[in-house]
Amino acid sequence: MADTVLVTGAAGFIGSHVVAALLSRGQRVVGVDNFDPYYPRAAKERNLAELRAHPRHADFAFAEADITDPAAMARLFAQHKPAGVIHLAAKAGVRPSLDNPVAYAHANVTGTAVILEAAHKAGCTRLVAASSSSVYGNCPKAPFSEEFDVSEPISPYAATKRACELIGYTHWHVTKMPTGMLRFFTVYGPRQRPDLAISLFLRKAARGEEIEAFGDPRSSRDYTFIDDIVAGVLASYDRVHERGYRVWNLGNNSPVALADLIDAVGKTVGKPVRVKALPARVGDVQRTWADLSRSSAEIGYTPKTSLLAGLARQFEWLKATGQI
Repeated sequence: MADTVLVTGAAGFIGSHVVAALLSRGQRVVGVDNFDPYYPRAAKERNLAELRAHPRHADFAFAEADITDPAAMARLFAQHKPAGVIHLAAKAGVRPSLDNPVAYAHANVTGTAVILEAAHKAGCTRLVAASSSSVYGNCPKAPFSEEFDVSEPISPYAATKRACELIGYTHWHVTKMPTGMLRFFTVYGPRQRPDLAISLFLRKAARGEEIEAFGDPRSSRDYTFIDDIVAGVLASYDRVHERGYRVWNLGNNSPVALADLIDAVGKTVGKPVRVKALPARVGDVQRTWADLSRSSAEIGYTPKTSLLAGLARQFEWLKATGQI
């Protein structure tokens, strides 16, 4: 495939893996990222360095720009003429969104509206965008189906992601540009953001430091390895034109309790884990669990990576990059 794909958030955790996968299958990629200061720029620069070492790096162009800037995005689309868009850029994180909801609304909602409009004006054939399992809130039923009511998000971050889904639907309704929204479930693996639980747990456990565990040890998350997420992103991009507008869960359909995750981290690092139990935090949900019936049937999505295998991959990457 020789079409050009524009990837927003290209220097981030998921974005850099998606760029690499697109390059590996022969596509040209234009990446954009604004190096949001939520975590150190050096981490994203390291991701870009790995992309520039890719065998097909000549097919990768990168622009440092802000997706909320309509003029900058119009210039980028006009210059590179992408056939489609994989929109992953966002201000991430449930807890920090509680402290700065206005910034989250601007980056996530306004940014998505800008990208959708730029894609339409540039004649793009399709767009898929990152949503989040957080839109389900404290859903009383599980596993979570895309058909469930998601009108009660419990954090500003979750609310922005639900808003993006609604904007995406309206955009498709008006323009008929195929548009997919991908509800990611707790993604982990090499290059994971340093503030996320698995990254923190692995680094602290390996150093013999105490880890902080918030909330009920029976609370659970549907941890999904990055390679499985990337496969789902590419499959949705390839097939969204068959559906027009669609929401797909991309998870693992195998929730893991917090206590069991901590045990798995101990097995991975080969050391006992010291735990400091703390109360649950505002905005945290009790569980996540992806129903994959729709994404399996419609885009052939089938996660393959077990938790222990994925933790081992992430731990080896942390060691190889000198973070442990």
